[in-house]
Amino acid sequence: MSQTPIAQNLDAVLASIAEACLRAGRHDNDVRVLPVSKTQPLSVIREAMAAGCRSFGENRVQDMAAKAEQCPQASWEMIGHLQHNKARAAVRVMSMLHSLDSLELARKLHVACSELNRTLDVLVQVNTSGESTKYGIPAHEVMDFTGHLSNFPLLKPRGLMTIAHPSRDLAAHGFDVLARLRTQLQDRDGPIWSELSMGMSGDFDLAIAHGSTCVRIGTAIFGSRHVQ
Repeated sequence: MSQTPIAQNLDAVLASIAEACLRAGRHDNDVRVLPVSKTQPLSVIREAMAAGCRSFGENRVQDMAAKAEQCPQASWEMIGHLQHNKARAAVRVMSMLHSLDSLELARKLHVACSELNRTLDVLVQVNTSGESTKYGIPAHEVMDFTGHLSNFPLLKPRGLMTIAHPSRDLAAHGFDVLARLRTQLQDRDGPIWSELSMGMSGDFDLAIAHGSTCVRIGTAIFGSRHVQ
């Protein structure tokens, strides 16, 4: 039986990840692939599920909620900027938030978790590139910011996330910054800060070399985005 295009793409991505891990002296089981399904229709997501994908990354709460209703057997992770007024709707659906970037958002998420009787895994988004167009906590504020998260016990910090600069040299620097921050957090708080969500279709090899544990892959799996 011939493979679907998405299954072929996924196999190619997994092979590239294995090669990058080998070069970095890491085991490929240490790196999780999060398929980024934003703008993709349900038919494509179901094709990815048939190829073995079980978790998907989304940028918009309304899209994530609609897809979750149709594909309840999948888990959904919010990777885009989360507006404060959509925190409760997101908590209803997502298994993890990759983009925690303010204490006010943390407070709203905590309230929503309390109302819905659940906890939520979160990653702190760090702006490692210094670009004003990107969200995230400045690197020099991360230690102070994360120290306040104990005020929200229903939020479970798991690590850090960044969106890299488009320049590979600057991206590598940003990945190094994030990895160093994780080390500092582990030195302070222990191993709870285990995750580094960094690397996308064009730079996941660099991210893996710097310790990424989760690469967010859209185009390399799904091809060009569908226009909405």
